[in-house]
Amino acid sequence: MSISPIAAMFDRISPKYDALNHILSLNIDKVWRKKTAKIVSKNQPKAILDLATGTADLTIAMAKHNPQAHIIGLDISEKMLEIGKEKVKLQNLENQIELHHGDAASLPFEDSRFDAVTVAFGVRNFEDLDKGLSEMHRVLKTNGQAVILEFSMPERFPVKQLYNFYFKHLLPNIGKWVSKDGNAYSYLPHSVEKFPKPSDFCNILDSFGLKNCQIKPLSFGIATLYVANKE
Repeated sequence: MSISPIAAMFDRISPKYDALNHILSLNIDKVWRKKTAKIVSKNQPKAILDLATGTADLTIAMAKHNPQAHIIGLDISEKMLEIGKEKVKLQNLENQIELHHGDAASLPFEDSRFDAVTVAFGVRNFEDLDKGLSEMHRVLKTNGQAVILEFSMPERFPVKQLYNFYFKHLLPNIGKWVSKDGNAYSYLPHSVEKFPKPSDFCNILDSFGLKNCQIKPLSFGIATLYVANKE
């Protein structure tokens, strides 16, 4: 069975992925995940699906904020999942968290199974965004919540100018140096630039039945939280 280019890329960088995330974001990514986990916890979900779970950072954060919930994490990269499973084991969360290999475009779950579906820094990597969002809607219960954390491009001076310089010039070089992968961290700025603006992405969510989209900019718009509901 052939592996997708995205999965192959994440397999390659998996050993350095966590360290690079924390270095390149100055550890702000940890704060963003905690905020995401707290938002999810407001509705006290009992069943959560975390797509593009990677090395399970958001999954683990949600387990700590949602002790009542059973959480399934799913990712296309088996190497990332191997690291995630070790972290889950170290945190003694094996009874609360399951990690599975799979594709967001074809979820192996029945309709209306989950109270919440989350994605952190992964929705822009969906190889088929339409299918991924359609599947999110399908597996959510009525009134279930979709919570998506994703990079965005700041709009305000001088953050926009400073961030553009860092994102396009410094970040790819640091990422290449640490990960030894020339493509992965040049891919990141390109994928963020291609991703729809927050208001446009909310309209896309709405078109897939994920309604009442709230936009929550984080750290001057470097990242954005999207919160929507299946009606």
